[in-house]
Amino acid sequence: MFRYFSSLCFILLLAYSAQAQQTATTKDTVTYREKYGIRAGIDLSKPLRTLLDDNYSGAEIVGDYRLYKNYYIAAELGSEKITFEGDNIKTFTNGSYIKVGGDYNAYDNWLEMQNAIFVGIRYGFATFSQTLDEYRIYTSSDYFGADIREDNSETTGLTASWAEVLVGIKVEVLNNLYLSANVQLKRKIGQNSPSSYDNLAIPGFGRTYDSGEFGAGFGYSISYLIPFYKKARN
Repeated sequence: MFRYFSSLCFILLLAYSAQAQQTATTKDTVTYREKYGIRAGIDLSKPLRTLLDDNYSGAEIVGDYRLYKNYYIAAELGSEKITFEGDNIKTFTNGSYIKVGGDYNAYDNWLEMQNAIFVGIRYGFATFSQTLDEYRIYTSSDYFGADIREDNSETTGLTASWAEVLVGIKVEVLNNLYLSANVQLKRKIGQNSPSSYDNLAIPGFGRTYDSGEFGAGFGYSISYLIPFYKKARN
C-alpha cells in the first residue's frame, strides 16, 4: 500500500508541475497587434541631385503594401531628364518609368517595432525620347580644330525594360514616418535606340556603359504609413 501511495503522490506531483509550467508559459506570451497598410513617399535623392547637378532633373514616388508578416509588394514611379556630355557627343534624355516588384524583410523586430532590413526585386519599364544635341566628326588631325556639328534631332517613342535587385533598410523615426536607403543592381532586358547612336542614359535605369547590360543605382526616401488594419501577433 505504501508503494502504491508513493506512486500516486509522484504522479500527482508531476501533473501539478506540468500544469504550473503551462500556466507560466501562458503568462509569458504577449499578444500585440501589428499595423498593415500602404506606405507612400518620395525619393529624396532625386530632388537633391536636381539642385546640385545642372545636367539632371528628376522626381520619384515610392510605395509599398504589406501583404503578410515579412512580405510586401512595392512600386516606384518617376520621371527624369538627363543631359549626357561625352568627348564626342552630347545627348538629352527625357522620359518616365515605373518599377514594380516585392520586398522581403529579413529583420526580426522587437515588440511594437516595424523597422526593416530588406531584399527586393523589381521589373522596370521606361518610355522616353533621345535628342542628339551635338557630335564631333573624327579627324586624324586637329590642324583645323575640332569639327563639332549641332544636330538637335529628336527620336521619340523609345522604350527599355530591365530587372533589378535591391538591398536596403527602413527605420521608423516617428510614429508611422520612415526613412529608407537602398542600393540597386540592374540588368537590361530589352531596349530600342535611335538609328545613329546607342542610348547613353535611360530614365529609371540611369547611365549605360558601352554595350554592357548592367547598371547600378541608389535611393534615399521618406515615407508615411497609412494603417488600414491590425493583425494580432504573439
